[in-house]
Amino acid sequence: MWVYEKRLQYPIKISKTCPKTAQLIISQYGGPDGELSASMRYLAQRYTMPLKEVSGLLTDIGTEELAHMEMICAMVYQLTKNLTIEEAKTAGFDAYYIDHTTGLWPQAASGLPFTAKEFQSKGDPITDLHEDLAAEQKARTVYDNLLRMIPDPEIREPLKFLRTREIIHFQRFGEALERIKEKISSRNFYYFNPEFDKAEAQRAGFPSLAKKNERL
Repeated sequence: MWVYEKRLQYPIKISKTCPKTAQLIISQYGGPDGELSASMRYLAQRYTMPLKEVSGLLTDIGTEELAHMEMICAMVYQLTKNLTIEEAKTAGFDAYYIDHTTGLWPQAASGLPFTAKEFQSKGDPITDLHEDLAAEQKARTVYDNLLRMIPDPEIREPLKFLRTREIIHFQRFGEALERIKEKISSRNFYYFNPEFDKAEAQRAGFPSLAKKNERL
């Protein structure tokens, strides 16, 4: 269950209309490394994590990614809310305008729509946490690219905040991966999937996670 606070995690106050910039930033809404993918990835993966604390971490970060998605949507909205037809044509925003006017729709900067093909949930904690580490680095790279392209400080400051949060998430997932590896086995944590192959783990003499903590 979630409780919604009617505020953004970081204030968004953009005074200028710029559909070209909106076309770039929208990639962090529905693009391959965007906040929508991140939130769906982590909130799905949490159910099969063998440690309650790691499941809780995925819930927390997945929830925060929803807040980041809200920030991205607010930025795109403010960059286009006073859009004129001429501005849309000049900026190349006309194709998006035809399909969505200035409504928010998840897509990449290239125009490709959001798809669940952009993230995984394998049910193996080692696999999933490595995916999460890579996802945070890819998102950080996108924010780096946006910051190289966008000079306006009203836009840059929220982007820098979001970039910093990606780095922090990367660090938390790294810590979670170490906890998972220590709990499974310090000898060979790739031998089996501790969430699924419990009988195999017991036969091989690895610490069992059969009696794991109660999870969601």
